[in-house]
Amino acid sequence: MTTGGLARRLGVSPTTLRSWDRRYGLGPAVRADGRHRRWTPQDVAVLEAMCRLTSAGVPPAEAARAAREAATGTVSVEGRAMQDGTRPAPADRSPDDRAPVPEDLPPTADDRPSGSGRRSQAAATLPLGDVRQECRGLARAAVRLDAPAVDGQLTSAVRRYGLAVAWEEVMVPTLHAVGRKWASSGDRYVEVEHMLSWHISTVLRRVTPVSRTALPDGAPGPVVLACVPGEQHTLPLEALNAALTEHGMPTRMFGAAVPAEALTAAVRRLGPAAVVLWAQARSTASLPLARHVAATQWGVRGARRHPTVVLGGPGWAGRSAQGMLRPPSLNEALSVLTARWESAAPGPVG
Repeated sequence: MTTGGLARRLGVSPTTLRSWDRRYGLGPAVRADGRHRRWTPQDVAVLEAMCRLTSAGVPPAEAARAAREAATGTVSVEGRAMQDGTRPAPADRSPDDRAPVPEDLPPTADDRPSGSGRRSQAAATLPLGDVRQECRGLARAAVRLDAPAVDGQLTSAVRRYGLAVAWEEVMVPTLHAVGRKWASSGDRYVEVEHMLSWHISTVLRRVTPVSRTALPDGAPGPVVLACVPGEQHTLPLEALNAALTEHGMPTRMFGAAVPAEALTAAVRRLGPAAVVLWAQARSTASLPLARHVAATQWGVRGARRHPTVVLGGPGWAGRSAQGMLRPPSLNEALSVLTARWESAAPGPVG
C-alpha cells in the first residue's frame, strides 16, 4: 500500500505515519526506487495494532514496542497485557505514566517542516494537562474520527468509574481540550468536536434508565432540567440527568432552548421539587426568567408550593441570584438535588 492509502485506512495523517517511522521505527519494509514508501501486509498489521493500543490510552512509545513485539512473536509480559486489554489501571501506575499530552495527532499545515527544517511552534497536540489515561486514548480516537473506538472508550469509562467520575474526569477534560484546539487551529477540529459530542450524548442516553415507577402519594415532583431560551448546549444537563436517574431520582429532561412559556407551563403541570436551568453563555442567562420560575406556584390555596431553582453553567457567573443554588460541579449538583428531593419525600427514593 502507499502511505496515503494506508493513512486513509487507519484514519491518521500521512505525516503521523512518517512521525511513527522516525520516532519508533514503524516504517515500511519496502521503499520503491529507494524513496517511495510501500507498506506490506505485515507493516499494516503492526500499525493497526499501534492504532488500537493508542486508542486504548497506551502511550505511543509503549504501543509501538508492543506492536513490534507482536509482529516478531517476542511479546513481553507488559506487551501481552496491553494487547489483551488488561493493562494496569491508571490508579495502579506511577504518576510518571500519566503523560500530559497525547503525541500523535494529525498535523495542520502550520505543523509541517518549513524550508529551514524547523517545525512550527503550533504543535499538533491536544492540551490535556495532567489527566486520566483514558483521556489520552479518547482524544486520539476522536482526532482520528474513529467512531467505534470513541464509543468503546466512553462506555468503558462509565462502566469502570461510574457516570459522575467518567463525566468530570474523562469526558469534560477531553471536550475542553478539543475545544481549545479548535479555537487555536482555525476551525480545523470542528468535526472532531462534533463527533465527540454526539458520541458522549449517545453514551449518556444509553446508560440513562427510564424510570417506570409511579411516584408515591405525597412525594415531591420530579427534577426538571431545561436549557434557557436560546441555549443549545445540552451535554452537561444530559450528564446530570443520567446521574440523577442512576441514583433513583425522578427527572424530566426538556433539553435545548426551552421557551419561557413552555417552561412555566411544565412547572405548573409537574410540580417539580427542583428546576435546573442551564446557561452556557452570559447572553442567554436570564435572571428575570429564573426568578419567574422560582415564583411559579401550584397546589390548593393555602398550601401553595414552588420549586427550588438551581442555576447551572458558566453563563450565571457573577450574577446575584438570591435564594437560588449554584453548585459548581456535577457532583455538587447531584448532592444538592438528592438532598432536596429526599428531604421532601415521604419515604426512601424509589
